[in-house]
Amino acid sequence: MAEGFARMYAAGLIDAWSAGSKPSGTVNPRAVAAMSERDYDLTTHRSKSLAEVGKGQWNYLVTMGCGDECPWVPAAKREDWKLPDPHKLSPDEFNELRDEIERRVLDLIVRLRAGAMES
Repeated sequence: MAEGFARMYAAGLIDAWSAGSKPSGTVNPRAVAAMSERDYDLTTHRSKSLAEVGKGQWNYLVTMGCGDECPWVPAAKREDWKLPDPHKLSPDEFNELRDEIERRVLDLIVRLRAGAMES
């Protein structure tokens, strides 16, 4: 969902990629439904491994609640968004999580734009 929001709101500013340490190859149908409520089609996405999105230094890395279990990925800046596991959430809680991810993505975009203006 974060990749989708980044693509919705910051196309041309950032190139967003979502990846996980144990991808299934498919996107959670609940995420597809939740994002369709925001007029974004996640059916064109698939879950990817870290190896698929490329190696090298990333400008910015956001992890989501993995804490010490996150694999190390080189990045100039990083932050961890402590978010609940979506698999354990009720439908209303899932949509609240979607909304929180959207809020955080929008906040990150504002910060990235501010940093770009300072450069």
